[in-house]
Amino acid sequence: MEEIDTVVVGAGQAGVAMSEHLTHLDIPHVVLERARIAERWRTERWDSLVANGPAWHDRFPNMAFGCDDDAFPDKESVAAYFEAYAKRFNAPIRTGVDVTAVTPKDGGFVVQTSKGTIRARHVVAATGPFQKPAIPPVVPADAGPLQLHSNAYRNPAQLPQGAVLVVGGGSSGVQIAEELMEAGREVYLSIGPHDRPPRRYRGRDNVWWLGVLGKWNADSPGPGTEHVTIAVSGAHGGKTIDFRALAHRGMTLMGMTEGYSDGVVRFADDLKTNLQAGDANYLSVLDEADAYIAKHGLDLPLEPEARTIPDDPTCVTDPIREIDLAEAGIGTILWATGYQFDFGWIKADTFDDKGRPLHQRGVSREPGLYFVGLPWQTRRGSSFIWGVWHDAKFIADQIAIQRGYMAYQGCAAIRVPEDA
Repeated sequence: MEEIDTVVVGAGQAGVAMSEHLTHLDIPHVVLERARIAERWRTERWDSLVANGPAWHDRFPNMAFGCDDDAFPDKESVAAYFEAYAKRFNAPIRTGVDVTAVTPKDGGFVVQTSKGTIRARHVVAATGPFQKPAIPPVVPADAGPLQLHSNAYRNPAQLPQGAVLVVGGGSSGVQIAEELMEAGREVYLSIGPHDRPPRRYRGRDNVWWLGVLGKWNADSPGPGTEHVTIAVSGAHGGKTIDFRALAHRGMTLMGMTEGYSDGVVRFADDLKTNLQAGDANYLSVLDEADAYIAKHGLDLPLEPEARTIPDDPTCVTDPIREIDLAEAGIGTILWATGYQFDFGWIKADTFDDKGRPLHQRGVSREPGLYFVGLPWQTRRGSSFIWGVWHDAKFIADQIAIQRGYMAYQGCAAIRVPEDA
């Protein structure tokens, strides 16, 4: 059985960051990746996807992207970035190795893989927040239309003929819906509660405002906001998402998808409420930004037009409560409904009844087991590229501290009297 101090599972942004910090601390380790470095960026995202933050911000501190700082890198560039970053410090990444089980044993862990078994003192789960696609059990599989999750969508030509019902008004759902509409498809978009921050305001990107207003470092979500959908996009050079504007261009908006029977999908009567709450969030960011500019005397251009909210389109004033899939000619239902954790391979008592890790800043209840890349692991930015780098540093430091304790030899506990 191979023995190594630390095993990191996953070679995405979290695993690469973890390896850099472990390397810096001279901690022997290996990173196990079932496919390639940053595989999810390569094969589990749609073709036109770009990063949701500009290149100057959504990166690790020690290497810039090879593009304009204000650009939004495409998914292939992001994958290439992590691959190049790992080469800079010779990251000990083994690709094509599937970890099937991690089991605590004798003060360490037995790590079972497709390429053999490893004995480790520490294990870091760096598999990120996008693990198992979540599709609500609303529409039965035999309802007629093709049903797929956003992680399986690639481009409009992939889908069968007909209209498309997109369920989910977050970044993925709205970007895919707009792409389909621009490709000539009739698109229905089901929208739930969401935040809708401005992409840019008064010459600064949203990520800059989150930084100076202290929002990236919020150490816990507000009550009921742990999984709030965020509608923001880096597509087409980055722009503020405006659902009403999309409707005026031909997209049909509905409230949350709430049920199905006999070929008919039903929607909640909450569309206008959801849009108004999104507007309130949007305007609150503008208010905070204006106050910050005034307080610090910044010379940033006024942007009064940013506060203009389009009139409600017909689908908002007279909302659609149900759609007959066959009559509407819907050939595809695309679920942009997020992901669930999938840590079934970790055989340790450190999860709640919904399979979510129980931890403090990534340190689990099982000694020697750690997590990196979880949403809100230490702050709002934890699952973002720049945030995961800082969380990985903290976890590497904790491993180094534990190694120091284990290396301690101590001295004689009992002093023998001189006259003995």
